[in-house]
Amino acid sequence: MDPLPANLNPAVAASLERWHQMVATGNVSGLAAITHPDAVFRSPAVYTPYPTAAALQTVLGAAVQVFEDFVYHRQLASSDGLSVVLEFSARVGDKQLKGIDLIRFDSDGKIVEFEVMIRPLSGLTALAQAMAAKLGDKAAGLKQKA
Repeated sequence: MDPLPANLNPAVAASLERWHQMVATGNVSGLAAITHPDAVFRSPAVYTPYPTAAALQTVLGAAVQVFEDFVYHRQLASSDGLSVVLEFSARVGDKQLKGIDLIRFDSDGKIVEFEVMIRPLSGLTALAQAMAAKLGDKAAGLKQKA
């Protein structure tokens, strides 16, 4: 994977390093420490965003368990050093997919928005089905602001 972009805000760089460690271990229990309480998660499969840090943590916790052979390839940063684009590839069952994580941080290095885009449609469909099975009844409650 590419090294962290040089223009990142230092707090963002530290949080992004922690995120990469969580993904590598498959354990996102430390996500709360780098997430703003009002963070929003935007799914590639549904239109309505998931508000709150708790929803973001629940969805990303399930995602790291559902993805197989997950690898980040490139990291790009916005000119202000507060947003990153992380290109990845993974597999869900027998479906290969490519995607990007668009992550916006505040100046304290807290995630304020996490958006995922995935292609092709067959990979997104497999992911949506696996996530629905993993989250079960929890999925409906995630869109309600606490």
